[in-house]
Amino acid sequence: MRLPARTVPTVLLLTFALGAGLYAQLLPPFGREFSGSRYATEQDYQGRFHYCRAVYLSGSRRGGGSWRTDYPNADINMSIRLSELTKINVGMLPSGDPNHLLVRIGGDEIFQCPLVILSAPGSASIPPADAERLREYLLKGGLLWTDDSWGSYQWDRWVEELRKVLPADRYPIVDLPMDHPLFRMQAVVTEIPQIPNIRFFLSTGGGTSEQGADSATPHVRAILDEQGRLMVLMTHNTDIQDSWEREGEDPSYFYAFSPRGYAFGINAILYSMTH
Repeated sequence: MRLPARTVPTVLLLTFALGAGLYAQLLPPFGREFSGSRYATEQDYQGRFHYCRAVYLSGSRRGGGSWRTDYPNADINMSIRLSELTKINVGMLPSGDPNHLLVRIGGDEIFQCPLVILSAPGSASIPPADAERLREYLLKGGLLWTDDSWGSYQWDRWVEELRKVLPADRYPIVDLPMDHPLFRMQAVVTEIPQIPNIRFFLSTGGGTSEQGADSATPHVRAILDEQGRLMVLMTHNTDIQDSWEREGEDPSYFYAFSPRGYAFGINAILYSMTH
């Protein structure tokens, strides 16, 4: 569900201290919007934070989606909540809607984004030229966050593509420990949330593992540079973005997942802008 920016009362309030207090006002769902999409240009950047979504070629029908997964409402809703719940200056259009952007993983526009979010990485195909540019972006200080991949097949497919960018002998993949600064940037995150897509959750009566035993355990994995800075953040066996995209569609889903999903997402954004 898309929530119009600046035209409705605040839909949620997160208080991060000893706990999280959160309230929701549910509104009629808006349609998913795919028309009019284009790549960001130099003129789109305003010296503010922009939600940057990676656009990629799809290389696997079993990858669990495409770059469009959770688009555009996850991008819109997170941008609005970020502007409400932090002091980050979020880029807005003259209409008051968030100025969220689409970037090519091999394009020059990626270098304007401290954080690039890539959905359904198990579907991604990275050509050699794009791999080289993405590696340059990461080594220069950028952070790539992949989200919404489930099970061993999608994970293995993504790692195969990622190794074109960052070879295994120099850049090992590690599980991010719970005492890492990312988990304490604004919210104190004490567990890795397993967030399913809303259809799976409702159709199974509250299930969270979309691929059964093969996706039973959620992971936050990472690749670090030589100084220990996060270059690649990978949330696996969970769909953090769906907790943003679908925040107003069902109260049971909202209360179960949106507070934790926003807490993790805002932490990740703050980390990308301060490290």
